This record gives sequence, C-alpha cells and structure tokens, in this order.
Amino acid sequence: MRDLIPASMPNRMTDAPSSSIKPLDRRLSVAPMMEWTTRDYRYLARLITRHTLLYTEMVVAQAILRGDRDRFLAFNDEEHPVALQLGGCDPKDLAEAARISEQYGYDEINLNVGCPSDRVQQGKIGAILMAEPELVGECVEAMQASVSVPVTVKTRIGIDDQDDYDFLFRFVERMELAGCKSLTIHARKAILSGLSPKENREIPPLIYQRAYAIKQAFPHLEIILNGGVRTLQDVRDHMGEVDGVMIGREAYQNPYFLADADRVLFGDDHPVPSRREIAERFLPYVEHRYALGHAPKHSLRHILNLFQGEPGARKFRRHLSENMHKPGTTPQVLMDALAQLP
Repeated sequence: MRDLIPASMPNRMTDAPSSSIKPLDRRLSVAPMMEWTTRDYRYLARLITRHTLLYTEMVVAQAILRGDRDRFLAFNDEEHPVALQLGGCDPKDLAEAARISEQYGYDEINLNVGCPSDRVQQGKIGAILMAEPELVGECVEAMQASVSVPVTVKTRIGIDDQDDYDFLFRFVERMELAGCKSLTIHARKAILSGLSPKENREIPPLIYQRAYAIKQAFPHLEIILNGGVRTLQDVRDHMGEVDGVMIGREAYQNPYFLADADRVLFGDDHPVPSRREIAERFLPYVEHRYALGHAPKHSLRHILNLFQGEPGARKFRRHLSENMHKPGTTPQVLMDALAQLP
C-alpha cells in the first residue's frame, strides 16, 4: 500500500497512481543507479528540480512478479516525472512486470540494455543483451503491447569487440522496428569481462560522436546522451547534437548542481530554494518515513553531499555520518547537522 500522510504536510505523499499527461520532456534526466536513485533520493532531487526526469534503480522483472511489489514499486506522487527501469530478457515476464508497474503510475518504463555488471549478466540482463537485438526487440514489443506509457531503452555504443558504428546502427534499427521512440545511449562500450562496473564507467573511452551519428541517421527518434557529463554547460553543448542528456554520478555526488536546471534548460524562472531550505523541506519526509519504521539513515545518506563546496559542508557531513547510524537516532539529527553550518 502506498504511503499516506495528512494533506496539510508540505510535499504531500499520496497513494493515488497518476502518471503525467504531457509528453515527457527528456532534456535532462538523472540516470538509474543501483542503491543511489532510491525513492528517498528521488524525493530529495525533486525538491531541487521540478522538471528533470528521475529514474528508479533497476528492478528485475522477476522481483516484481514474485516479490513484494510495493517494496520495489511504491513511490511518492511528488516524484513525477519518474521512470521505472526494468531488467530482464524474457518478453512475457517483462510485459507482465511492465503492466503491473504502470498501475503504480510511472511515466515511462525503461529496459536496461547497458549495465555491464557480472552479476546481472548471469541473469541475461543489461549490456549483454546488445548481442541479441532480435530478442531485445521482442522484449520491447511485448512491453509496449502491455502498457500505454512510453517504453524506452538504455544501452551502450557496443560491447567487447562488437563496437563499430554498424553494430550500433543495426541495434537501433531493430529498436525502431519494435516501436521504441526514445533511446538513451551511454557513449562508451561495455567490456563484459575483466572490468568492474566502476571500471566500465571509466576505462572504455567516451565516443560522443557515435551517439551524434545515430541521431543524424534516425532524426525521428529521440536520442538521449549519457556518460561523463558533469555540468549544465556540458548538457547545453551536447543539446546541439542530441535531444537530451542523462546525468549519472554528478547528480548524486553534487545534487545541488541540479538547482539551476529548471531555469537553464527548461526556461522555468521559479525561485531557486537554498540548500538549507531544501534540507528543511526534506525533514518532514524523513519524519514520515521514520514513523513508518524506516531508520533515518536510509533517507539521510542521500543528503550528505547537499552542501558540497559550501562553508561548513565538512562539519555537516561529519555530524550526519557519525550520528545517523547510531541506535535510537531520530530525524532530529538532520537539524543538529544543520546547526553545524555558519
């Protein structure tokens, strides 16, 4: 059952599924990142930016079909626009998982064809699927037939020695045939053995021109670029070649950089809240989760980097890091940490 709290609370959380009616604006999005883009992080990010598209962590289709669905799928209405990333390789399972997930109100369902982790490869999930474009196409077709929201694909420019332009072109061509209208391309190839996921984000070179070329070859498809982008100026630079940019680690390690995104990229000149205001607005959410039995540390770990580069940031972070894990800690620890700031 989705969380419910009194309507008087700021940033009210509801249990009524509702996806956005407008077409999704993917000019800027935050990448799906395991253990990072949890519902707690997404709630915090939405306090910083109104328009950036947020993605969940990857959820394996079988977890939805056989596990605790609310645990994997429940989210707060304030997170919209929000997309769910699914992992799997069986068209029937993915279609059913997508159908169930749509009922929770997600604005998009994304298929993971980009993760290089050994662990997910064993389940035939992620980048390893690039070697089987026909199977991926069947998965996308089945998912699209089961939902009314967009079905998208996140992939790489290639895998191992299958990394030339023709390989990527044929893959995208099959996705187009399947009816996929939006693809996110991580502009590195994935090396499927011998490298950790972290190394796969750093060692294979970025080849942005490959994604640019795909956009030129498929002008009617929406192409989103991912990989190595760290500033809003970088985003603007790439926007001359592609339709949007997906940010990964920078959005987590320095979340406040998203504060200017609404103005710079979306033309929304609403007042930008200060870091302290964001932290104070996050507190009622932490208190609500605490009342439901969730230890504050699970929510507060996402706010550790909010004051990155600001005076007192180290004291703020240290106070939270040293105290939020202690038995009996309450959400008050956030206010105590804020008191460390000048």
